[in-house]
Amino acid sequence: MLEQSILVELERIVGKENLLCTKEDLVCYGFDATPRLGRWPDAVVRPGNTRDVSAIIQLANGDGFKVIPRGAGTNLSGGTVPIQGGVVMQMNRMNRIQEIDTENLTAWVEPGVVTSDLHAAVEAIGLFYPPDPGSMTVSTMGGNVAENAGGLRGLKYGVTRDYVIGLEVVLPTGEVMNTGGKTIKNVTGYDLTKLMVGSEGTLGVITRILVKLIPKPEAKKTMLVFYRTLNDAAETVSSIIAHRIIPPTLEFLDNVTINCVEQYIHANLPLEMEAMLLIEVDGPPSVVESDAAKVMQVCREHNAAEIQVSATPEDSLRLSLGRRSALPACARLKPTMVLEDATVPRSQVAPMVRQIQEIAKKHDVLIATFGHAGDGNLHPTILCDERDHEQMERVDLAVDEIFKAALALGGTLSGEHGIGLSKAAFMTMEMKDAGMKATVAIKRALDPNNVLNPGKMYLDDYRAPGAGN
Repeated sequence: MLEQSILVELERIVGKENLLCTKEDLVCYGFDATPRLGRWPDAVVRPGNTRDVSAIIQLANGDGFKVIPRGAGTNLSGGTVPIQGGVVMQMNRMNRIQEIDTENLTAWVEPGVVTSDLHAAVEAIGLFYPPDPGSMTVSTMGGNVAENAGGLRGLKYGVTRDYVIGLEVVLPTGEVMNTGGKTIKNVTGYDLTKLMVGSEGTLGVITRILVKLIPKPEAKKTMLVFYRTLNDAAETVSSIIAHRIIPPTLEFLDNVTINCVEQYIHANLPLEMEAMLLIEVDGPPSVVESDAAKVMQVCREHNAAEIQVSATPEDSLRLSLGRRSALPACARLKPTMVLEDATVPRSQVAPMVRQIQEIAKKHDVLIATFGHAGDGNLHPTILCDERDHEQMERVDLAVDEIFKAALALGGTLSGEHGIGLSKAAFMTMEMKDAGMKATVAIKRALDPNNVLNPGKMYLDDYRAPGAGN
């Protein structure tokens, strides 16, 4: 519980209407989109500007409470759960697109800007901001930066980190730091911009974001391709890349996911197929037609059973709906959904999916697997019921084996969802002691009082050999 004097000071900083303390309000901020994780905060504050953020963090350092930055709460790793109580700092009041610079192809935005609103604003003038996380109609830019969000267009265009070129950040001590800028080249000192992107609210609170923009592609063509075997689908992915075609979107759905999607959107998907690929090509119209023809030829060479091709922009939206509906479609099947994002080299997609299927059988759990096949980022999604404690024990064993399988295939614990709380205990498996020691050293140097988002990225009681206390 926070002392009354702290609440009075918080109210002075943000105003009475932007300080939430009732049980009804607090429960909404005790969870994010991660199942089985929850802890109510002691209060919620809604700052309106950088000065507010700085003042709150300075108060936290002086009075010993924790601060947990939060955007829309769509994150999938427990990164915004206030596990030690404290104050959730909800950033959605700071929601202005401050500038779109058509000469330098950049935009300044505040952290509460909804991702799809930025898309619409820049596309209206012929520009393009590529990162498109699945939650883009709800998620905010600050959360995207904190999690280094990806999306369906990541294969060709990259992820959030590739477009953030400058930041305004309030450090864990309350100081305001500016990084990067509009210059195309900048090698002055350490790359503090990249350090902050993906830091999950543990190293600073992002208050302004400078992103680079690119020209909007002139045309796009979308294809749905169905396969009777998983191997044929996986070999198609590798072969498309080998033919020097880099689609913006190259997505994979397994049979369990296909069936879930069909029950949800009734798109006449062939339910007997083992796998489905969603493939998009974009660029100048002539290049799009040429690339689409090459892609379809590669698909046929790898035994595609059926190919559907868009003829209009409306067709493209219709064909991509199945992949974009995968998450809500699977969520309808069971009360609880444990969504992971184990990532492997694209050449290991088929072995990874097979191992996931074997793990599902071994532990008697239902797993739907979909994801970004072009960059090896898979989302094994365990459909279960958290009220069944015996089942959840098997789910935990399955998750543990999925992580180990991904690492054994040269992969990583997370491609885009982050580590947060749910994967913190697994970090040493990938980072090893030297990497963990460096991680802990950075956190302690910037946040000596452990004020910002404690217990995320690594466990607070972690001690790497030689790390001292």
